[in-house]
Amino acid sequence: MHTPDDIAAPAGSEIAALSRRSLIVGVGASAALIAIGAKGALPLAPGLFSLGVASGYPMPGSVILWTRLAPKPLEADGGMPPADVPVRWEVAEDEGFARIARSGTARAEPGWGHSVHVEAAGLRPARVYHYRFIAGGETSPVGRTRTAPAAGVMPDRFRFAFASCQKYEAGFYAAYRHMVADDPDLVVFLGDYIYEADPNPRNAVRLHLNPEPKDIGGYRVRYATYKRDPLLQAAHQAAPWLLTWDDHEVANDYAADLDEKNGDRGAFLLRRAAAYQAYYEHQPLPLWARPKGPSMRLYTAVDWGGLAQFQIVDDRQYRGPRACQPPELLARHEQYQVLVPPCADLDDPGRTMLGSAQEQWLMRQLGTTKARWNILAQETLMRRQGRIDAAHPEKGPLLSADTWSTYPVARDRIFRRWAEARTANPFSIGGDIHAFAADSIQDPARPDAAPIGAEFVGGSITSLFNDASFKQQAPANGLVFAENEVRGYGLATLTPDGGDVAFRGLANALKEDSAIADIARFTLDPREPGIHKTLG
Repeated sequence: MHTPDDIAAPAGSEIAALSRRSLIVGVGASAALIAIGAKGALPLAPGLFSLGVASGYPMPGSVILWTRLAPKPLEADGGMPPADVPVRWEVAEDEGFARIARSGTARAEPGWGHSVHVEAAGLRPARVYHYRFIAGGETSPVGRTRTAPAAGVMPDRFRFAFASCQKYEAGFYAAYRHMVADDPDLVVFLGDYIYEADPNPRNAVRLHLNPEPKDIGGYRVRYATYKRDPLLQAAHQAAPWLLTWDDHEVANDYAADLDEKNGDRGAFLLRRAAAYQAYYEHQPLPLWARPKGPSMRLYTAVDWGGLAQFQIVDDRQYRGPRACQPPELLARHEQYQVLVPPCADLDDPGRTMLGSAQEQWLMRQLGTTKARWNILAQETLMRRQGRIDAAHPEKGPLLSADTWSTYPVARDRIFRRWAEARTANPFSIGGDIHAFAADSIQDPARPDAAPIGAEFVGGSITSLFNDASFKQQAPANGLVFAENEVRGYGLATLTPDGGDVAFRGLANALKEDSAIADIARFTLDPREPGIHKTLG
């Protein structure tokens, strides 16, 4: 992993002021809590590890270990006292913990929801390890993780799963049962880990357990609702994860400091700060990702020896204004227009999806990577998607103001960089659209030439997209494969000489024991970039 070099809050007096206020409050609270903890051990309720364990961000010599103490997970404080709690952690070479490789004691602090983030260092490259936590006389479930190969080493094979969009109310997590059986080296989650909306009994197979969250307590309860699921816990226990977010970790279709209704920016930043903190508290993220108020850096690069590099980006926090919007909607704080006709905004080179600092970082990364395969891990479909309104076809294709379709100049800068820097074997993975999709990517400067890369969108774990026009209009939109009626995930296998991507589709996401099958397969050929479909 490439250590972040610019994790300060984004420019802007409103964000910076909020970050300073949060820091001042946090320092005062920490001092008080340490004093409480010094009075002696406090009794803890049973069930400390109700939310399971997880690992992430594997390096050749280290991995991040996570848990959160929460004996009453559906309470805002998790049922924990307002005091620090020592938590022992152990990493072993065997599942029985006879050969302890590393161990230590971390501190679970109430200001961070009694979450624990440990960088277990001093490990050996390309090794499977087992880990656990011990606190209050209880021992956590055992997790299995692995370290990355040493820098430059070319492993024979690397397998990773990629997934997104796991709305709790829309289905069960049968996909994760099959993902664990696929035994990936790594899981990449591409956003919408939770959904923030109010409980909705209509067509729900199970309900969110609290109202729409807007503060830290509400978001903690929403994460706990998801993370209590045994199949999701099993997927975290089986392999290390890399993560980025999309919109529902905060609020539907938010863009930087605006919610979907163009509401008060200051109020939304307070909500975003709470959501970002809860995200950190519930994921196996490195310590450098700890949020500062409403600012939290996620973008980074992670290497798998010399075989692969993931460039993980965030297209929510820093994005520029939505395109082609009637100005009165912003002035009146009204719902933004989701589908828009093309307008002059689309040709503006100043519009950005990633923000200036992140985009510059990505351009440098694409020019310096030495990996055989380069995977852009981002949130959504990158290819332009036009939608014809059947009732008004004369309007021509409408574009989503929430996707890359209305940030074409910024998107093309990435693809041009792939070509100019000769980035080796690049492809993009995405989520967001609740559908499977695949297409080839061309150099924008040579649109009629052979492809330079490919794109794979790996469906959704449960979330629905019931629109027949998606598949009907797929050929006109340049998609080689499109499927929005099946839930599932993507599974990629890479070798030094080639690879393949499978789209794994559930028979019925409304059943915990659903069967699964490959609904499409594609080969990756370093001598011939682009999509090569072998099934589907």
